[in-house]
Amino acid sequence: MSINELSAEVIALLKDPNLLIPAIAQDVHSKEVLMLAYVNQQALAHMIATSTGTYWSRSRNELWIKGATSGHTQKVISIALDCDGDALLISVEQIGAACHTGEKTCFHQPIQLG
Repeated sequence: MSINELSAEVIALLKDPNLLIPAIAQDVHSKEVLMLAYVNQQALAHMIATSTGTYWSRSRNELWIKGATSGHTQKVISIALDCDGDALLISVEQIGAACHTGEKTCFHQPIQLG
């Protein structure tokens, strides 16, 4: 098995391993939600093998290793799959900004209620 191949055990846990899976990155220390991205089988396998934040870029249609160009990397501490097998919670040590805009988190634009 290569660095970009999921094990049969992990594939069996996924609701549909052929779809993109939403992945929420959360700061392991503060528990702040940093970003939402997506993974495919290749990205998840790479993340598991390297403990590096690795996602699938929907806009570029390619593997995206967080921080490869910006230097703002993610060390993956743990990965949890939800009860339906169709979403991931990734606990990370974030180095630098999580958002491509330079913000600490992608969720920095509040919407006022009522």
